[in-house]
Amino acid sequence: MEMNDKRNKYASLFNENNFKLKRIFESIIVGMLTGFVISFLRFLVDKSGYFLDSTYKTIISKHWLIPIWITFLIIIGYIIGLIAKKNVAIRGSGIPQVEGVLLGKLDMTWWKVILGKFVGSFLAIGTGLSLGIEGPSVQLGAAVGQGFSKILKKIKIEEKYLIVSGTSAGIAAAFNAPLAGTMFALEEISKKLSPTILISAFSAAVASNFISYEFFGFKPVFDFRNIPRLPLKYYLFIIILGIIIGVLGVVFNKALVKTQNIFSVQKWIPIQFRPMFCLVISIFIGFLLPQILGEGDMLIMSLAKGNIAIKMLVILLVCKFIFSIICCGSGTPGGIFLPLFTVGALIGAIYGGAVTYLFHINSSYIGIFIILAMAGYFSSVIRAPMSGSILVIEMTGAFSNLLPVAIISVVSYLTAYVLKSKPIYEALLEKLLIN
Repeated sequence: MEMNDKRNKYASLFNENNFKLKRIFESIIVGMLTGFVISFLRFLVDKSGYFLDSTYKTIISKHWLIPIWITFLIIIGYIIGLIAKKNVAIRGSGIPQVEGVLLGKLDMTWWKVILGKFVGSFLAIGTGLSLGIEGPSVQLGAAVGQGFSKILKKIKIEEKYLIVSGTSAGIAAAFNAPLAGTMFALEEISKKLSPTILISAFSAAVASNFISYEFFGFKPVFDFRNIPRLPLKYYLFIIILGIIIGVLGVVFNKALVKTQNIFSVQKWIPIQFRPMFCLVISIFIGFLLPQILGEGDMLIMSLAKGNIAIKMLVILLVCKFIFSIICCGSGTPGGIFLPLFTVGALIGAIYGGAVTYLFHINSSYIGIFIILAMAGYFSSVIRAPMSGSILVIEMTGAFSNLLPVAIISVVSYLTAYVLKSKPIYEALLEKLLIN
C-alpha cells in the first residue's frame, strides 16, 4: 500500500513538472510570436509619426494640399470606423475585453482581433489620434496566445495561461519592459499569483523583449538615465504631487466614462463615424498644436529639456487631456497608457517648474518630477501601482529613482482609493458588459 502511494506521488509530481515545462515552452513561443507582431506595429507607428510631422510642415507652406489631406483623413477615419463596427471586440483599448474573456463573460475570435486591432490601431495612431499602442499590444498578445491554444486544441485552463502570457509579452514588446509586462499580467489581467502563471508570463515577456531588442536596440523608450537622484529633504514635494496627481487621475476616469456615455447616447454619431469625427478635430490640432498629436512620446522627451514656458505647458496639458478623452472615449481602437503618461508628464513639468522657481531648487530635478508624475498618474487611473512603478522605471531607465517612484505610486493610488474612484478598466468592462 505504501509503495503504491509513493508511486502515485512520484507520478503526480512528474506530471506537474511536465505541465510547468510545457507551459514555459509554449509561453516562450507565444512571447516570440507576439514580439514580432508588436515590434512590427511599433515600427509602423514610429515611421508614421515622422511622416505626420513632415506632412503638416509641408501643408503649412503648400496650402493647396489641405483639401487632399482632409479627404485622406476622412477616408481613413471611415475605414477605422467600419472595422470597429464589424468587430466589437477591438473597440477602444482592448484590455477590458481581454479581462472579460478571462472571466468567461466575453468571447474573442483571435484571428479577427489580430487583423482588426492591428490595422485599426495603426491607422488611428498613425494619423495622429491621441492613443497608444499598449492596449492594442495587450490584446494582440492575448489573441496570439488564444490562437496558439486553439490551433493546438488546448483545454480551457491552458488557453487562459497562454492568454495571460500573451498580454505580458505585449507590454514587454511595446515598451522594452519585461518586468512591467509580467507584473501587469499578474496585477491587472490575471489578478492571481501562482508559480505557473508567474513563470509563464515572465518567460513570454523575456522572449518578446528579446525580439523587440532586435528591432529597436537596448535603449529605453524614454532616455532619462542621466537624471540625478532626488535628495531625501525634498521628499515632501513627492507626497504633495502624489495627492494632486491622485485627484487629477480621478478626474480623468470620470471624464473618460462620461465621454463614452455621451458617445453612446448621441446616436447621431454612429460608431463608424466616430474615428472620422476625432480625425477632423486632429486636423485643427495639427496646425495649431502639433505637439499633442499621436502617442506623445516626442513631447515627453522635449519636456525633459525644461525649455517650455509654464503658460505653454498649461495649454498643452488642457488640450492633450481633452483630445485624449475624446479619442479614448470614442471607442476608436487604441490604448490609453501613453496619453496618460503624456498628461502625467505635463503635470510633472508644471509642478517641477513651479517648485524649482518658488523654492529655488536646482532645475535639473524637473526631470524627476516628470517621471514621478507619469508613474503617479498611471497608478491613480489604472490602479496598478506596482506595474506603474516598474513600467516607468524600465521605460525611462531611471533605476536610481525607484524609491520616489514607488512612494508617489502608493500615494496617488491611496488618494484615488479614498475618493472611491473605480480602476478605469474595471469601469470600462462593467460598461461593456452592460452594453
